[in-house]
Amino acid sequence: MSEPQRAPEPPSGETPDPSPGATASGRGLARRRRRRWLRGTGIGLASVLVLAAGAGWLVYRKLEGNITPDQAATAELERFEKERPTSLVKDARNILLIGSDSRSGEENRRYGRDTGTERSDTAILLHLAAGRRSATAVSVPRDLMVQVPACLRRDGTRAAPVFAMFNYAFEVGGSACTIRTVEKLTNVRVDHHVVVDFHGFKEMVDAVDGVEVCLRRPIDDKDARLRLPAGRVTLNGEQALGFVRARKSLGDGSDTERMERQQRFLGALVSKVRSNDVLLNPVKLYPVLDAATSSLTTDPELASLRGLYELVRGVRDIPTERVQFLTVPREPYVRDVNRDQLAQPAAAELFERLRTDAPLAVASGDGRTDSDGKGTEKVSAEPSGTTSPAPTFSGNTAAEDACT
Repeated sequence: MSEPQRAPEPPSGETPDPSPGATASGRGLARRRRRRWLRGTGIGLASVLVLAAGAGWLVYRKLEGNITPDQAATAELERFEKERPTSLVKDARNILLIGSDSRSGEENRRYGRDTGTERSDTAILLHLAAGRRSATAVSVPRDLMVQVPACLRRDGTRAAPVFAMFNYAFEVGGSACTIRTVEKLTNVRVDHHVVVDFHGFKEMVDAVDGVEVCLRRPIDDKDARLRLPAGRVTLNGEQALGFVRARKSLGDGSDTERMERQQRFLGALVSKVRSNDVLLNPVKLYPVLDAATSSLTTDPELASLRGLYELVRGVRDIPTERVQFLTVPREPYVRDVNRDQLAQPAAAELFERLRTDAPLAVASGDGRTDSDGKGTEKVSAEPSGTTSPAPTFSGNTAAEDACT
């Protein structure tokens, strides 16, 4: 019997080329292992991407679910659409920010008895200029005497028009009544509104690891729950809430001083968010977004992350020196010095510039003031040849350091 034929020996020094029927050794084994590794890695990467996408979706839904859409206000405003001012500049936006003093809910109940009513502890009309070249936040004093229109109460009845303090509008008819009151007062169209309560404010401050302020003297205030040294102090959420809400025991006890304190705090908050690159760091951004949305009630258009993103994406590039804070020009009300009324013609000039998106500037303590020191307006020094100089109102910017 002849011997079985053998495969020819490869030339000396060469390695045999393995075939599909090669034994589990050499290059064949290496290739199969490599293919299995690639398949396993591909499946692993796909799994990670799916899980990441799922986690991202859950995060998105959680944040979006935090926001409460204010459908009732939308319906009420639509009812009076023909009475509302028109927007004159397409890309400019006016947002009414309302701080509610509601005591409802476990967290808010700590600050007083829940009587079933709430007032606007703070109201700020935020004007975002077209092209987002600037942002101007105008505080409306809660003691300002205004015409409050006939508003729908929470029980479904309608209140009669009344001349009253500004914060009465929120108490009687919520955000819709406040918006209508602001629009009648200023002739400025309110495009969006945001209502935040005590708890939401505190969470926001804590999410950015506190906000630094400068105190000219120590504070020991039981009512405001504050005990702080003079100088630079970083306030946590609870301390910040007491700091911006205190009225009778800090400063001169006036609402004017309280609003100025609020404006400077907001400026410091803006600077903190900008300096820490929070908007560009997902790890830092998530807790801020979670806190910022946890106690928000907004118009339906803003009641989504997409809506909020569309609103603020251009704001992040506004230089801090162009983020301005001021208060509506006002003077003591003729029938009660403890109340305010608009100071004319400064107030009319301010409202017209907001409505037409015209430039304005702010300066600390340089404006014309009345006997009570409540700032109104002055004309800024512009180069000769400027036909219409921008007026300068008493206020401050987010770039200012309160300690200097």
